[in-house]
Amino acid sequence: MKLGKYIKNKRSKTALGVLVFMLVLSLFAEVIANDKPIVLKYQGEYFFPIAKVYTDARFGGDFPTEANYKDPFIRQNIEAEGYMVMPVVEFSYNTVDYELNEPFPAAPSSRHWLGTDEEGRDIFARLLYGIRLSFAFAFLLTFFSSVIGIFIGAVQGYFGGKTDIVLQRVIEIWESMPQMFVLIIVASVFVPSFWTLLVILLLFSWTELTGMVRAEFLRARNFEYVKAAKAVGVSNFRIMSRHILPNALVTTVTFVPFILAGAIVALTALDFLGLGLGHEYPSLGDLVRQGKDNLQAPWIGLSIFFVLSLMLSLLIFIGEGVRDAMDKRKR
Repeated sequence: MKLGKYIKNKRSKTALGVLVFMLVLSLFAEVIANDKPIVLKYQGEYFFPIAKVYTDARFGGDFPTEANYKDPFIRQNIEAEGYMVMPVVEFSYNTVDYELNEPFPAAPSSRHWLGTDEEGRDIFARLLYGIRLSFAFAFLLTFFSSVIGIFIGAVQGYFGGKTDIVLQRVIEIWESMPQMFVLIIVASVFVPSFWTLLVILLLFSWTELTGMVRAEFLRARNFEYVKAAKAVGVSNFRIMSRHILPNALVTTVTFVPFILAGAIVALTALDFLGLGLGHEYPSLGDLVRQGKDNLQAPWIGLSIFFVLSLMLSLLIFIGEGVRDAMDKRKR
């Protein structure tokens, strides 16, 4: 019934389809945009450079380091005794195009569909890899924060009394801590990485669902079927997980798309401020910063603005569709 209501919401259904399409494209980013061949044949043997590292010496070079497939000498050797299939975009997110005859950032062209950034890297490739990185970060942050928040909220609501009061005061104190100052201190001590930022943001984001789950458990713990389960000796854990939690999840699941959108915004904002991921990551926030610093190159700002706006709008539309489908007042 609820799935049918969601399917009837054309805007939300279309948004889900577009979002899935973007995710699928980003998952195959190495096949779409890469400076390594997808497959190559050399001296009768097949190689898969996007999955395995091959040395320069393996293709007739002189060095034991990884082969540079854009090197004219290596290309000539491979094409003389075989062939190689390159991706549609022959640049990865960190590939600097030294062959351009114009200063960076370079304008869009047939070589670089969306132009290059200030370091000569292909913007399309960075967007493609950045979308995958942002969604991976957002999904992990949403999952772990939801698990912790639902658990704490369930304990508060089910047991109530002193347990609820103590945990509620702890949450209020924790939420009042200056998150930005903590991030600045951590960034000055440690080199920010994917997992470091995930843990730091997780420390502050787990409270988003706690209040809602707490309210649902406070309401449901006085229902007759819960009292009957207690009377026959059912354990508290079983009552919480089997009888109350499924009803509480119906309400909380409607907020998941909005939490995902918030996680993407948080990561982008940190990268924009220089407190997030380093230059070795395909960061969307770094492109936002470059768009601000290079107003003479509007293709940078327009590209990242369109991608971020599309991602966040799709998540909002999906969230609204899920919320309407879960709303019992709407038929």
